[in-house]
Amino acid sequence: MTDVVERPPQLADQREMFVVDDDVAYFNTAAVCPLLRSVLAAGEAALDRRAKPWTLTARDWFGRVDDLRSRVASLIGAESRNVALVPATSYGLAVVARNLTAAPGDRVLVVGEEFPSNYYTWHRFARRTGAELVVVTREVGQTWTDAIVDAVDERVAVASVPNVHWTNGASIDLARVSSALHDAGSDFIIDASQSLGAMPLDLGALRPDAVVAVGYKWMLGPYSLGYLYLDDDFHDGEPLEENWILREGSEDFSSLVDYHDEYRAGAQRFDVGERSNFQLTPMACAAVEQLLDWTVPRVAATLQSRTDAIVDGALRLGLNAPRADERGPHLLGLELPQAGARRVVAALSEARVIASVRGNSLRIAPHLHNNQQDIDQLLSAVAAAL
Repeated sequence: MTDVVERPPQLADQREMFVVDDDVAYFNTAAVCPLLRSVLAAGEAALDRRAKPWTLTARDWFGRVDDLRSRVASLIGAESRNVALVPATSYGLAVVARNLTAAPGDRVLVVGEEFPSNYYTWHRFARRTGAELVVVTREVGQTWTDAIVDAVDERVAVASVPNVHWTNGASIDLARVSSALHDAGSDFIIDASQSLGAMPLDLGALRPDAVVAVGYKWMLGPYSLGYLYLDDDFHDGEPLEENWILREGSEDFSSLVDYHDEYRAGAQRFDVGERSNFQLTPMACAAVEQLLDWTVPRVAATLQSRTDAIVDGALRLGLNAPRADERGPHLLGLELPQAGARRVVAALSEARVIASVRGNSLRIAPHLHNNQQDIDQLLSAVAAAL
């Protein structure tokens, strides 16, 4: 008998919690999330405080950063000491690459049509170390998971893999990939920019060396503030920069010229300079706090119902759509007729439906602000253009 896996209960309509115009059907969270009203309010209050620097306290310099780090750690099931604050995926990946090694004859794996930041980081790493950069591609009918696992052997020293492909949400079974990479003795990095906050991530089962994610997509936070999880093995590594606040004793402003070689404990040594970011940190805290309240499994279950409904409608229109087991719960690509892609783009714009087109694929990325009216608006616009 096959066990039935029950989804967590779905969340109620949350549209009023987001800043979204009534006539807009926004399906582009994979590009930039709409802000929660609580996040906007936190930003406005932070700007007001920043405008009056005499009101800033030690909490603004240190305490809010500690709060954010702790909340992100709770969201991903990690310890605070394993979380660094970074401004972008590229920065986080650069930290990881700086603290890994490879040699001529080794291989570095990335997936085909990967987001440029992930490709360029490992391209430079391969040039620096003399390793071979291997871009994994799929055969017709092959899954990304099978293609990646087939490419893993004892020569693979590093692999950087997402759990959904950024172009269309195609899922990658990270459990299988993790098992193959650990058997090969490879370092394992997850780019969770298109999933963290919308899909559960089991660090204990996957045992990644590092996880990086931006904060302005599924984490529902501001631009220029993201997150880097680093296994304990990295904690004696070399940061990208030597900013003052990462040194022991930096909270004592009166003795900053008493230089210290010692960094703060754990992954904090890898934080970006000006990490206190008086405007953005409170916004990110508010966003993560809301995700913790909703819980990621419930967010995922609710978004799965949205994408399921869109797929059902797309199939009725005669479009090709991936099955639920072929995609993430929150992100999907609908294959458009080659001759109709431009018409669909124009129709979506006319109907105030916001989504992305990648080649002949319509990338749809809903969140909890989307409701049935949005779905109907999307499908009606597509139908009118076909």
